[in-house]
Amino acid sequence: MPGKNGDRVEVRKTYKQYVGGEFVRSESGRAYRPDGSVNVPRGSRKDLRDAVRAARGAFSGWAARTAMNRGQILYRAAEMLDGRRTQFVELLGGGRQARLELDEAVEILVWYAGWTDKLTQVTGTVNPVAGPYFNFTIPEPTGVVGIVAPEMPALAGLVRRLAPVLCGGNVIVALAPETRPLPALTLAEVLATSDFPSGVVNVLSGQRRELLPWLAAHMDVNAIDAAGCTPDEVAEIERAAADNVKRVVKVPSGEMSPQLITAFMEMKTVWHPIGV
Repeated sequence: MPGKNGDRVEVRKTYKQYVGGEFVRSESGRAYRPDGSVNVPRGSRKDLRDAVRAARGAFSGWAARTAMNRGQILYRAAEMLDGRRTQFVELLGGGRQARLELDEAVEILVWYAGWTDKLTQVTGTVNPVAGPYFNFTIPEPTGVVGIVAPEMPALAGLVRRLAPVLCGGNVIVALAPETRPLPALTLAEVLATSDFPSGVVNVLSGQRRELLPWLAAHMDVNAIDAAGCTPDEVAEIERAAADNVKRVVKVPSGEMSPQLITAFMEMKTVWHPIGV
Protein backbone atom coordinates (compact mmCIF):
# COMPACT_ATOMS: atom_id res chain seq x y z
CA MET A 1 0.00 0.00 0.00
CA PRO A 2 1.50 3.40 -0.97
CA GLY A 3 2.53 5.83 1.71
CA LYS A 4 0.77 9.16 2.31
CA ASN A 5 2.86 10.89 -0.33
CA GLY A 6 2.55 8.09 -2.88
CA ASP A 7 5.97 6.65 -2.03
CA ARG A 8 6.35 2.90 -2.27
CA VAL A 9 6.67 1.10 1.06
CA GLU A 10 10.17 -0.35 1.41
CA VAL A 11 10.24 -4.15 1.36
CA ARG A 12 13.24 -5.23 3.38
CA LYS A 13 15.04 -8.42 2.47
CA THR A 14 14.65 -11.49 4.65
CA TYR A 15 17.87 -13.46 4.89
CA LYS A 16 17.74 -17.23 5.28
CA GLN A 17 20.12 -20.15 5.51
CA TYR A 18 20.51 -22.47 2.53
CA VAL A 19 20.15 -26.16 3.41
CA GLY A 20 19.30 -29.06 1.13
CA GLY A 21 18.36 -26.79 -1.75
CA GLU A 22 15.89 -24.78 0.35
CA PHE A 23 16.06 -21.41 2.07
CA VAL A 24 15.21 -21.93 5.72
CA ARG A 25 15.11 -20.02 8.97
CA SER A 26 16.93 -21.44 11.94
CA GLU A 27 14.92 -24.24 13.53
CA SER A 28 15.35 -22.46 16.86
CA GLY A 29 13.79 -19.27 15.49
CA ARG A 30 16.77 -17.25 16.74
CA ALA A 31 18.41 -14.40 14.86
CA TYR A 32 21.21 -11.93 15.42
CA ARG A 33 22.14 -8.53 14.00
CA PRO A 34 25.78 -8.41 12.88
CA ASP A 35 25.42 -4.86 11.55
CA GLY A 36 22.89 -3.70 14.11
CA SER A 37 19.97 -3.51 11.69
CA VAL A 38 19.46 -6.67 9.60
CA ASN A 39 18.21 -9.89 11.19
CA VAL A 40 20.30 -12.93 10.22
CA PRO A 41 19.38 -16.52 11.17
CA ARG A 42 21.38 -17.82 14.10
CA GLY A 43 22.00 -21.42 13.14
CA SER A 44 21.77 -24.19 15.69
CA ARG A 45 23.25 -27.63 16.19
CA LYS A 46 20.19 -29.15 14.51
CA ASP A 47 20.58 -26.84 11.50
CA LEU A 48 24.14 -28.11 11.19
CA ARG A 49 23.03 -31.75 11.40
CA ASP A 50 20.41 -31.13 8.71
CA ALA A 51 23.01 -29.53 6.46
CA VAL A 52 25.45 -32.43 6.89
CA ARG A 53 22.67 -34.93 6.19
CA ALA A 54 21.70 -33.07 3.02
CA ALA A 55 25.33 -32.91 1.88
CA ARG A 56 25.90 -36.62 2.49
CA GLY A 57 22.79 -37.48 0.48
CA ALA A 58 24.00 -35.36 -2.44
CA PHE A 59 27.59 -36.58 -2.48
CA SER A 60 27.33 -39.71 -4.58
CA GLY A 61 25.36 -37.99 -7.33
CA TRP A 62 27.68 -34.98 -7.51
CA ALA A 63 30.85 -37.08 -7.46
CA ALA A 64 29.46 -39.30 -10.24
CA ARG A 65 28.85 -36.38 -12.60
CA THR A 66 31.26 -35.98 -15.44
CA ALA A 67 34.11 -33.52 -14.94
CA MET A 68 32.82 -31.53 -17.90
CA ASN A 69 29.37 -31.18 -16.33
CA ARG A 70 30.80 -29.99 -13.01
CA GLY A 71 32.79 -27.40 -14.95
CA GLN A 72 29.67 -26.25 -16.78
CA ILE A 73 27.84 -25.77 -13.48
CA LEU A 74 30.72 -23.81 -11.92
CA TYR A 75 30.83 -21.63 -15.04
CA ARG A 76 27.08 -21.10 -14.77
CA ALA A 77 27.59 -19.91 -11.19
CA ALA A 78 30.09 -17.35 -12.49
CA GLU A 79 27.55 -16.18 -15.07
CA MET A 80 24.80 -15.81 -12.46
CA LEU A 81 27.09 -13.98 -10.03
CA ASP A 82 28.23 -11.57 -12.72
CA GLY A 83 24.60 -10.99 -13.72
CA ARG A 84 23.85 -9.71 -10.20
CA ARG A 85 26.79 -7.36 -10.20
CA THR A 86 24.87 -4.27 -9.09
CA GLN A 87 23.36 -6.05 -6.09
CA PHE A 88 26.64 -7.51 -4.89
CA VAL A 89 28.65 -4.32 -5.36
CA GLU A 90 26.11 -2.51 -3.18
CA LEU A 91 26.14 -5.34 -0.64
CA LEU A 92 29.94 -5.13 -0.43
CA GLY A 93 29.83 -1.41 0.33
CA GLY A 94 30.10 0.06 -3.16
CA GLY A 95 33.07 1.68 -4.81
CA ARG A 96 36.12 0.38 -6.61
CA GLN A 97 37.12 -2.14 -3.93
CA ALA A 98 33.70 -3.79 -4.03
CA ARG A 99 33.85 -4.06 -7.83
CA LEU A 100 37.31 -5.60 -7.68
CA GLU A 101 36.17 -8.16 -5.10
CA LEU A 102 33.22 -9.15 -7.26
CA ASP A 103 35.45 -9.45 -10.34
CA GLU A 104 37.79 -11.67 -8.36
CA ALA A 105 34.96 -13.95 -7.23
CA VAL A 106 33.72 -14.36 -10.81
CA GLU A 107 37.24 -15.07 -12.06
CA ILE A 108 37.79 -17.71 -9.37
CA LEU A 109 34.68 -19.63 -10.43
CA VAL A 110 35.68 -19.51 -14.11
CA TRP A 111 39.26 -20.59 -13.32
CA TYR A 112 38.24 -23.64 -11.30
CA ALA A 113 35.53 -24.51 -13.84
CA GLY A 114 38.36 -24.94 -16.33
CA TRP A 115 40.21 -27.32 -14.00
CA THR A 116 37.49 -29.96 -13.61
CA ASP A 117 38.37 -31.95 -16.72
CA LYS A 118 42.14 -31.54 -16.32
CA LEU A 119 42.50 -32.67 -12.72
CA THR A 120 42.93 -36.40 -13.38
CA GLN A 121 45.50 -35.87 -16.11
CA VAL A 122 47.58 -33.44 -14.04
CA THR A 123 47.46 -35.15 -10.64
CA GLY A 124 47.03 -38.79 -11.68
CA THR A 125 49.94 -40.98 -12.75
CA VAL A 126 50.83 -44.31 -14.30
CA ASN A 127 53.26 -45.94 -11.89
CA PRO A 128 56.11 -48.20 -13.06
CA VAL A 129 55.82 -51.69 -11.56
CA ALA A 130 57.83 -54.91 -11.90
CA GLY A 131 55.17 -57.16 -13.33
CA PRO A 132 52.56 -57.61 -16.08
CA TYR A 133 50.30 -54.94 -14.64
CA PHE A 134 49.26 -51.38 -15.14
CA ASN A 135 49.30 -49.37 -11.92
CA PHE A 136 47.29 -46.14 -11.94
CA THR A 137 46.94 -43.45 -9.29
CA ILE A 138 43.85 -41.29 -9.72
CA PRO A 139 42.25 -38.60 -7.54
CA GLU A 140 38.85 -39.10 -5.91
CA PRO A 141 36.76 -36.66 -3.85
CA THR A 142 36.98 -36.84 -0.07
CA GLY A 143 33.26 -36.40 0.64
CA VAL A 144 31.57 -33.84 2.90
CA VAL A 145 33.79 -30.82 3.50
CA GLY A 146 33.10 -28.24 6.20
CA ILE A 147 34.25 -24.74 5.28
CA VAL A 148 34.84 -21.97 7.80
CA ALA A 149 34.68 -18.86 5.65
CA PRO A 150 37.18 -16.07 6.35
CA GLU A 151 35.69 -12.84 7.67
CA MET A 152 37.43 -10.78 4.99
CA PRO A 153 36.95 -10.54 2.09
CA ALA A 154 33.38 -11.62 2.77
CA LEU A 155 32.48 -12.71 -0.78
CA ALA A 156 35.75 -13.54 -2.55
CA GLY A 157 37.10 -15.24 0.58
CA LEU A 158 34.23 -17.74 0.59
CA VAL A 159 34.33 -18.29 -3.18
CA ARG A 160 38.08 -19.06 -2.95
CA ARG A 161 37.24 -21.94 -0.62
CA LEU A 162 34.04 -23.18 -2.29
CA ALA A 163 35.24 -23.40 -5.89
CA PRO A 164 38.19 -25.82 -5.52
CA VAL A 165 36.22 -28.12 -3.20
CA LEU A 166 33.34 -28.33 -5.69
CA CYS A 167 35.76 -28.68 -8.59
CA GLY A 168 37.05 -31.95 -7.17
CA GLY A 169 33.57 -33.44 -6.71
CA ASN A 170 33.10 -32.80 -2.98
CA VAL A 171 30.02 -31.40 -1.26
CA ILE A 172 29.99 -28.55 1.23
CA VAL A 173 28.64 -27.32 4.55
CA ALA A 174 29.87 -23.73 4.86
CA LEU A 175 29.76 -21.43 7.87
CA ALA A 176 29.23 -17.86 6.66
CA PRO A 177 31.45 -15.10 8.10
CA GLU A 178 29.96 -14.29 11.49
CA THR A 179 30.42 -10.52 11.26
CA ARG A 180 29.62 -10.17 7.53
CA PRO A 181 27.25 -13.01 6.58
CA LEU A 182 25.10 -11.17 4.01
CA PRO A 183 27.34 -11.71 0.95
CA ALA A 184 27.56 -15.44 1.75
CA LEU A 185 23.80 -15.82 2.22
CA THR A 186 23.17 -13.90 -1.00
CA LEU A 187 25.75 -16.04 -2.81
CA ALA A 188 23.61 -19.04 -1.82
CA GLU A 189 20.82 -17.52 -3.96
CA VAL A 190 23.23 -17.50 -6.91
CA LEU A 191 24.22 -21.13 -6.32
CA ALA A 192 20.56 -22.14 -6.06
CA THR A 193 20.01 -20.94 -9.64
CA SER A 194 23.25 -22.37 -11.06
CA ASP A 195 22.21 -26.01 -11.63
CA PHE A 196 23.86 -27.35 -8.47
CA PRO A 197 21.82 -30.32 -7.23
CA SER A 198 20.09 -29.90 -3.88
CA GLY A 199 22.43 -30.47 -0.95
CA VAL A 200 25.71 -30.02 -2.83
CA VAL A 201 26.26 -26.62 -1.21
CA ASN A 202 24.78 -25.69 2.18
CA VAL A 203 25.35 -22.30 3.81
CA LEU A 204 24.73 -21.67 7.51
CA SER A 205 24.94 -18.42 9.43
CA GLY A 206 25.30 -17.86 13.14
CA GLN A 207 27.85 -17.66 15.89
CA ARG A 208 30.97 -19.66 15.17
CA ARG A 209 31.55 -20.64 18.79
CA GLU A 210 28.19 -22.47 18.74
CA LEU A 211 28.55 -24.23 15.39
CA LEU A 212 32.26 -24.94 14.99
CA PRO A 213 32.63 -27.61 17.73
CA TRP A 214 29.78 -29.65 16.28
CA LEU A 215 31.09 -29.31 12.73
CA ALA A 216 34.51 -30.52 13.84
CA ALA A 217 33.14 -33.46 15.81
CA HIS A 218 30.46 -34.62 13.35
CA MET A 219 31.22 -38.18 12.26
CA ASP A 220 29.81 -37.66 8.76
CA VAL A 221 32.08 -34.70 7.89
CA ASN A 222 35.22 -35.93 6.16
CA ALA A 223 37.36 -32.78 6.12
CA ILE A 224 37.37 -29.20 7.33
CA ASP A 225 38.82 -26.16 5.59
CA ALA A 226 40.05 -24.08 8.52
CA ALA A 227 41.43 -21.16 6.49
CA GLY A 228 38.99 -18.77 8.18
CA CYS A 229 39.81 -19.87 11.73
CA THR A 230 41.97 -18.28 14.37
CA PRO A 231 44.90 -20.32 15.77
CA ASP A 232 42.86 -21.12 18.88
CA GLU A 233 39.93 -22.30 16.75
CA VAL A 234 42.25 -24.46 14.63
CA ALA A 235 43.56 -26.12 17.79
CA GLU A 236 39.99 -26.76 18.94
CA ILE A 237 39.07 -28.25 15.57
CA GLU A 238 42.09 -30.53 15.55
CA ARG A 239 41.26 -31.86 19.03
CA ALA A 240 37.67 -32.63 18.03
CA ALA A 241 38.67 -34.05 14.63
CA ALA A 242 41.20 -36.41 16.21
CA ASP A 243 38.38 -38.57 17.54
CA ASN A 244 37.18 -39.43 14.02
CA VAL A 245 40.39 -38.99 12.01
CA LYS A 246 38.96 -36.02 10.14
CA ARG A 247 41.30 -34.16 7.80
CA VAL A 248 41.92 -30.53 8.81
CA VAL A 249 43.26 -28.39 5.95
CA LYS A 250 44.99 -25.12 6.80
CA VAL A 251 46.05 -23.92 3.35
CA PRO A 252 45.87 -20.11 3.65
CA SER A 253 43.65 -18.03 1.39
CA GLY A 254 45.64 -16.59 -1.46
CA GLU A 255 46.30 -17.23 -5.11
CA MET A 256 44.24 -19.74 -7.06
CA SER A 257 46.04 -23.07 -7.13
CA PRO A 258 45.41 -26.74 -7.99
CA GLN A 259 46.80 -27.45 -4.52
CA LEU A 260 43.50 -26.24 -3.08
CA ILE A 261 41.71 -28.90 -5.14
CA THR A 262 43.98 -31.80 -4.25
CA ALA A 263 43.93 -30.83 -0.57
CA PHE A 264 40.42 -32.32 -0.51
CA MET A 265 41.07 -35.34 -2.72
CA GLU A 266 42.06 -38.92 -1.95
CA MET A 267 44.61 -40.60 -4.22
CA LYS A 268 43.37 -44.06 -5.23
CA THR A 269 45.76 -46.67 -6.67
CA VAL A 270 44.37 -49.30 -9.04
CA TRP A 271 46.09 -52.40 -10.41
CA HIS A 272 45.04 -53.80 -13.80
CA PRO A 273 46.48 -56.79 -15.67
CA ILE A 274 48.03 -55.96 -19.02
CA GLY A 275 46.02 -57.28 -21.94
CA VAL A 276 42.73 -57.60 -20.03
